Amino acid sequence: MLKRFAAVVAATVGVLGFLGSGIATAAPPAVLGGGSGIVVNDELVCTLTTIGNDSGGRLVGVTAGHCGDVGSTVVSEAALDTGVVGTFVKSNPALDYAVIQFDRAKVVPVNRVGNVTITQIGAPASFPQVACKEGRTTGNTCGIVYGDLMQTQETWTQACVVEGDSGAPLVVGTTLVAMVNAYLAAPCIGPEIGTNMSVIVGDMNASGGPGAGFRPI
Repeated sequence: MLKRFAAVVAATVGVLGFLGSGIATAAPPAVLGGGSGIVVNDELVCTLTTIGNDSGGRLVGVTAGHCGDVGSTVVSEAALDTGVVGTFVKSNPALDYAVIQFDRAKVVPVNRVGNVTITQIGAPASFPQVACKEGRTTGNTCGIVYGDLMQTQETWTQACVVEGDSGAPLVVGTTLVAMVNAYLAAPCIGPEIGTNMSVIVGDMNASGGPGAGFRPI
């Protein structure tokens, strides 16, 4: 059996030092969208899948579940001086996704990061479609979709992912179809695998609370 590797990376010493340095003046809000790098608990670096509003009027985002637990803090990798901008409020280990609630005063939500724009959430992609992802480590990469090879509510693709890309949005056109959770065997060689967004949205709606009724910006 091929070994599965979570695409998460530890934060660098430089990032940790900067976070602890203190800022004398108020920093501008962080610009965040699907594909943005986030630092979790000053320890791990992952990628935000998407950001938007839920039915409770909260500004929330989604990322890979193994990136943090409920209560974990979130800092924008590109705007470290803004400080903590969100907190993990829900985590589902079985589906490997988490919900982050953001502070509206500290975040400017966007629907485009790099070369990926998200306008809607759709059904899982299937062979032989081509899907693209935007990750904080490898940026924009695309690959053929293999589908759900193991019938596990996941999409398998040949898009290149490495550590730090966990949570990256996987899109077909501008439709968000899945998130990046892991790769098999070797980075950028073995297939990328990730939970289908339709499954995540369904679970958020069923469980209620933060994330229920989510709509991307």
